[in-house]
Amino acid sequence: MPEEPTHDRMPSDEESGGQADLPPIDVEIPIEDPSSTTEHVVIDDEGQAVRDRVPIPDILPIVPLRGLVVFPFAVVPLGVGQERSIKLIDDAMRGDRLIGLFAQSDPEVEQGGPDDTYRVGTVARIARLLRMPGGTMQIVVQGLDRIAIDEYVQATPYLMARIHVAPETIEHGVEIEALQRNAVTLFQRLVNLVQDLPDELSMAAMNLDDPLQIVYLIATTTRMDLHLRQELLELDSTREKLTRLNQFLTRELEVLEIGKRLQNEAQEEMGKAQREYFLREQLKAIQKELGEESEEQASINDLRQRIDEAGMSEEALKEARRELSRLEKLPTASPEYSVIRTYLDLLVSLPWNKTTGTTIDVANARQVLDEDHYDLEKIKDRILEYLAVRRLKDERQSTEGGVAGSSPAREPILCFVGPPGVGKTSLGQSIARALGREFVRMSLGGIRDEAEIRGHRRTYIGAMPGRIIQSLRRAGSRNPVFMLDEVDKVGADWRGDPSSALLEVLDPEQNHSFRDNYLDVPFDLSQVMFIATANALEPIPAALLDRMEVLQLSGYTEEQKMHIARRYLLNKQIAAAGLKHEEIVLDDDALLHVIRDYTREAGVRGLERRMADLCRRVARMISEEQATPITVTRDRLREFLGRPIAPDEALERIDRPGVVAGLSVTPYGGEMLFVEAAMMPSHEERLILTGQLGDVMRESAQAALTYVRSNAVMLGIDPNVFAGKAVHIHVPAGATPKDGPSAGVTMVTALVSLATGRRARSDVAMTGEISLRGKVMPIGGLRDKALAAQRNGMRAVICPHGNEPDLEDFPAQLREGVTFIPVQDAREALEAALEPAADVEDGHMQLSGDASRAIKQPV
Repeated sequence: MPEEPTHDRMPSDEESGGQADLPPIDVEIPIEDPSSTTEHVVIDDEGQAVRDRVPIPDILPIVPLRGLVVFPFAVVPLGVGQERSIKLIDDAMRGDRLIGLFAQSDPEVEQGGPDDTYRVGTVARIARLLRMPGGTMQIVVQGLDRIAIDEYVQATPYLMARIHVAPETIEHGVEIEALQRNAVTLFQRLVNLVQDLPDELSMAAMNLDDPLQIVYLIATTTRMDLHLRQELLELDSTREKLTRLNQFLTRELEVLEIGKRLQNEAQEEMGKAQREYFLREQLKAIQKELGEESEEQASINDLRQRIDEAGMSEEALKEARRELSRLEKLPTASPEYSVIRTYLDLLVSLPWNKTTGTTIDVANARQVLDEDHYDLEKIKDRILEYLAVRRLKDERQSTEGGVAGSSPAREPILCFVGPPGVGKTSLGQSIARALGREFVRMSLGGIRDEAEIRGHRRTYIGAMPGRIIQSLRRAGSRNPVFMLDEVDKVGADWRGDPSSALLEVLDPEQNHSFRDNYLDVPFDLSQVMFIATANALEPIPAALLDRMEVLQLSGYTEEQKMHIARRYLLNKQIAAAGLKHEEIVLDDDALLHVIRDYTREAGVRGLERRMADLCRRVARMISEEQATPITVTRDRLREFLGRPIAPDEALERIDRPGVVAGLSVTPYGGEMLFVEAAMMPSHEERLILTGQLGDVMRESAQAALTYVRSNAVMLGIDPNVFAGKAVHIHVPAGATPKDGPSAGVTMVTALVSLATGRRARSDVAMTGEISLRGKVMPIGGLRDKALAAQRNGMRAVICPHGNEPDLEDFPAQLREGVTFIPVQDAREALEAALEPAADVEDGHMQLSGDASRAIKQPV
């Protein structure tokens, strides 16, 4: 794009070429009676004025100009670089040297065509041509007169158009003279304010009498928008041209004068700041001579010492020293002073080289984990394996020569997944205690702003570092045990996706150079032992889950809960209530019934609350001067805790055909759900599903009905039992959404029970996905489901045969208390789940055959 023309610069035409400094050559004066010729005065080589009359042909070559309007009377340098423009100039130089100069309406168009140029322009004469290396040209043109295009007659090799001379309307009078003088006065003020405009322009404008020459001189030499230049060229009336020019000059002067005033105010402020700086420097010199040190300088020196002692990385140290250098030059009253000081305080307070932890003792670590947590053998084994590896590497790297190819140990990134109350957070605290490290916990539940992880940039007011960096500063160690709680509950909205920011934090290949937006220097997180917790894996993004080692924490059995209550919960609540251990006695039978009748949960939070209720009631009794010790027995539980809150529902619900007990897994652990089936006469055969079932569960119900109807004879069902009937399957607790494929076997059993009139066993629960062939396919979460069955008093659990290897990892009490019946086909599940039609006595089932033997023999 060409620049605006000045007295010493050469703008380009439609393709920018080189630039050269060329002086004006001649000045033209149009005659008052324009025709097809233009009379003008040129200066010859001897400095004498020579009158010349130039004929203007009807057809002229047209040069589109990008970002430039050439006015009559103006002498303008142009750069020519496009092939078509070079040919046009060559042809014009061989002829009358006249060309039409028209501005493009859009300067961004590379090669302007007829539709891209204005219709009014200027006929100009080529006064000088200079050929440049590379094939480009530099020309000087002199505007002669205003012309208008009638039509284009040629597009290649360059534009040519039929034109006619369009002279302006010359007006005289007092108003024109007043407008002319005002324009010259405003222009003189403008020249005084703009340093790039020479003073000679003011004298040139004062010496001109023709109002058109004044308009075009000012329009050529001032900074003016392209569209306004074209508007001045197209206006016919001299009065209108002067009026429009005065409007522009008035506004331009207002802008320049305001800018000048602001500049003067800024200079005054700078002068004040400089005076204050010199005075402070003098004060420093005086204090130095007197052996004194200013409070500000003492603070700077203290900060410099802390920077040198912080043990920062090379990049962080360089940044800190640069910011300190800026801080020394700023007055304390400057807003930027506090920003830089806060930033430097953060840098020096971070634990760049501070670590915690004692010599690794695997046996002691095992003892600490056993003291704090009952069972959880797999988790403990994983922690002890990590400690053993770490100790072995440290010992061998400390020997002479070390281990060939050894590298610094990277901390594991563990993710504890399990229902609430199973000890995920407390396990992290135990790990920190076993390692002798600081423990940091950060809850991610509900976080929706990415800046919570990465921090805010320092350009924002009130910017802060992210919570990762803040937590490490509070911990005072670069290798703490860092717990990211509720990682499955991270949100996302227009402010960013925090889970994506966590990818860098939890990636061992990247977190050695984690860059917080506020800190803006890398910080090493590779020695931090990150532990994430979650209730479910599904909400965690796959990329984030891939960076973590998942360890499942299922719910506890009744025996485990009794041990946990005895060893931890009861002692904790006795101390919280201000009791002594000898003042309360809780026998095992009472504790077992508290677990069974007053809590039904995967974890132990509800059990801890019941222990707190017992201790508070005992404290009240002691305050009422009752004799101690106070014994809590099974018969007195109602006195202490009220009525049981979890009655046995299985016997009450499974009281007719079509009702079956199933099992499911939720973020809060395993749950038992009941599937109810019913059918009624209907004009059309259809399947009705209620209970807030998800898409997968709805498909399982449809597959179950299809299997039962297609195999009715084999299952001993009347083939026409569903004819003319509507089948309704309902899963109670309708306010709770439910989904998943593992209810397929349960729905098949409910439909067969309904069709045959055989009731399902009230002490058998089941789970498994069904196919249209009747195959029972493996499912997940079997341990949580089995624990839920045990909590609800189930004696047997029907499960897929493919899950049989999972039974080896179950606690011994769970395998002994619940009989597992692995099945491969739906018929095996039906045989074990339904009461035989001939053996029903008083609502209790007497099994026979393989199903009876399967239930009696634990797997």
